[in-house]
Amino acid sequence: MRARQLEVFTAVMRAGTVTEAARMLNISQPALSQVLRHTEDELGFALFDREKGRLKPTPEALELYPEAERLFGELEGLRRMTADLRQGRAGLVRIGCSTPPAMSLLPRVMAAFRTRHPDIALRCNVAPVQSLRTMLREGDTALALALTDRMPEDIEVEVLGRTGFCCLLPKGHSLAAREAIALGDLGEEFVISYRSATRPFDELDKAARRLGHRFEPRLEIDTSISAVGFVQAGLGIAVVDSLLPWEQFDGIEIRPLDGAPALPLSLLTLRGKSLSRAEDLMREQIRALLPEGLSSP
Repeated sequence: MRARQLEVFTAVMRAGTVTEAARMLNISQPALSQVLRHTEDELGFALFDREKGRLKPTPEALELYPEAERLFGELEGLRRMTADLRQGRAGLVRIGCSTPPAMSLLPRVMAAFRTRHPDIALRCNVAPVQSLRTMLREGDTALALALTDRMPEDIEVEVLGRTGFCCLLPKGHSLAAREAIALGDLGEEFVISYRSATRPFDELDKAARRLGHRFEPRLEIDTSISAVGFVQAGLGIAVVDSLLPWEQFDGIEIRPLDGAPALPLSLLTLRGKSLSRAEDLMREQIRALLPEGLSSP
């Protein structure tokens, strides 16, 4: 299967229709259909069954697709790399990051790295953990930072340290009189915190259950930074990671969460993929500039 055929096959598998696949690739439907027919002729078997205007993958197509996705991701990475080289860059570091390390660790890392290596271009994408996995696989980033150590087998995890949780309270809240807040203190409060089936929620839920409580946020969020506006508006108390520099926000009070579980800060890379010299230098810079307040891995 040649590169163009791989591109067309992957697009059709993703889109499910010739029309949408052609739009994704910015080519005409007849041109895409012709490439698909030639691909099937060369392979000697059908990749799709045509049913009411949609393309249903055959068992052979379903078996080929995971490997095709991997190869397509590598091809896209190669295209981006050649474009970067064509533009005369001395090197490029692509790094992905979830919000807490992006606001706490990454600015200092980038500043220090830029001072040492001014000719290396930097590209940063701030995204949820689920998106970072895809970005690593597709070559959009070579390194990623996230508050989790749970990853599929193809993602290598290096735990850099661990952080805890804290509570964000509206100014003047009655619980602000306390030096620390326990999970048991939150039973009657409107709690703002992570949605279920995320690593932070799981850790908080387990900690609450060990103490005989339930951790049940009444407003679920995907990223901790989104809690700030709700707290400032007086909606409730947010239980969030301690890594993000919360003191920079007005209108909130910060208290440690007593007995908080640990949350890992991890450096993620794609297993089996070698880092470039520039990317390896960035990895060393990250290791050297861990934020204060992290406990040992």
